[in-house]
Amino acid sequence: MSAVITATGLFTPPHTITNAELVAAFNAYVDLANAGNAEAIAAGTAEPLQHSSVEFIEKASGIQARYVMDKAGILDPAVMTPRLPERPNEQISVLAEMAVLAAREALERAGRDPREIDAVICAASNMQRAYPAMAIEVQDALGCGGFAFDMNVACSSATFGIQTAADFIRAGHARSVLVVNPEVCSGHLNFRDRDSHFIFGDVATAILVEAPGRAGDLPRWEILGTRLKTQFSNNIRNNFGFLNRAAPEGIGAPDKLFVQEGRKVFKEVVPMVSEMIVDHMAELGIEAGSLRRMWLHQANANMNRLIAARVLGHEASPDESPTVLDTYANTSSAGSIIAFHQNSADLVPGDTGLICSFGAGYSAGTVFVRKAH
Repeated sequence: MSAVITATGLFTPPHTITNAELVAAFNAYVDLANAGNAEAIAAGTAEPLQHSSVEFIEKASGIQARYVMDKAGILDPAVMTPRLPERPNEQISVLAEMAVLAAREALERAGRDPREIDAVICAASNMQRAYPAMAIEVQDALGCGGFAFDMNVACSSATFGIQTAADFIRAGHARSVLVVNPEVCSGHLNFRDRDSHFIFGDVATAILVEAPGRAGDLPRWEILGTRLKTQFSNNIRNNFGFLNRAAPEGIGAPDKLFVQEGRKVFKEVVPMVSEMIVDHMAELGIEAGSLRRMWLHQANANMNRLIAARVLGHEASPDESPTVLDTYANTSSAGSIIAFHQNSADLVPGDTGLICSFGAGYSAGTVFVRKAH
């Protein structure tokens, strides 16, 4: 039994932060920090912090803006972190609420009643708690049946979730699986780090994966094949967890937020992902010239440009490899799904495309799809 994608959904947070706004807040923090550390800087025992700039951000990443759940806290030089009040247990949690909003759009587009959903998978990087699973909370809020669970494979979570959903359908364990990807990436971003303060944004996406017989006359994408890959690396890391309560440095240490060795990541991930895509295409008998569109992970414009060129054999046009990175920034697991959601309606039956994600772990996932109806 095969599996198809029948609908996607997107929740975009209410606030946006431009690079100019972010740089102004960061530079104000730098000036305050350098003034407070003036004696050590003058004595040569400390290095002054350096300003950021709009030009630096756009050259390094291609990002121009990002959506966030809280703007005021991030732009306050004395805070520089989102202020999202803890909710009582009786109120839906932030991640679940975002996921539900994205899921409702997907269900509405598919004309699907939540009670028809057999399983819910919450596949995301930035989980706000260990248990109960966010997926079970989403299941309850929507009124879905069956079962639900969380999974975290960093930025590749969505593609890992799609393969897992497709496997359930192929095995006959489910006929309709809802995969949600709520990401409050701003909560794990160190807004005081010049090299990474601009990288992430917040968002939630949803993907409805179903058995072909359930799709009826709906427009749908046949899943031609999926492939997953992991390879251990410390070059992208976040050490936050419940055991940190016992650590002497506490949860405020820089390594409890997002850290990366950006140049090493670039050098190692680009060839790894390019080779993975090309090998998977060969296995499926897909020629580069027949690949209509690539919905790549939205982490870095230069990485996507090189990966697309290695796969296609030429510099990809915006039509061949669309980007949402400029307005959404890096939204971790949701990035390639936003690109697919916003840039797939114009394709016609028979067109073949690739949903691809990659990130910490290292992890990577490829999902080749063909417009079927």
